[in-house]
Amino acid sequence: MHVPTITANYLAILALIYAALALQVVRLRRISGAPFNDGGNEGLRSAIRAHGNFMEYVPIIVLMVALLEISGASPLRIHLLMSALLLSRLLHPLGMYAAPGSLKFTICRAGSIFLTIGLLISCALTILSRLPWAAIADEISDQVLATIDLLKMIAIILTV
Repeated sequence: MHVPTITANYLAILALIYAALALQVVRLRRISGAPFNDGGNEGLRSAIRAHGNFMEYVPIIVLMVALLEISGASPLRIHLLMSALLLSRLLHPLGMYAAPGSLKFTICRAGSIFLTIGLLISCALTILSRLPWAAIADEISDQVLATIDLLKMIAIILTV
């Protein structure tokens, strides 16, 4: 089996970003004296959402990219997918700290959303396109026929 080393290297960088986001939340909690929730602090609220958003999207995208790498996708494709994920995860917190309605807010937030959702869809469709659908359909039909035969035998036994 091919070990997904390209994905693993990007994941290490993403883990450092995640740690920085977590430390920012901790720092702002200490400053604002809000051990739970955001205490009404807008900066803390943004930090919590940047941290949470990272955790909501990164694991599933990295998992799908790792599966694509293991299944033999080209190294260039893996680098493109993971670098797009890295870029989206760098853009998102920048947008979260920018003033709403500003150009930076719009570019960073819209850019990160576009990249993240695009990655989710692209990876999912690529994985689905690689599944052996004909073999799956044949297996299902064989199982259905075997189940019908079993039910017929049960019916015969019960009527005897």
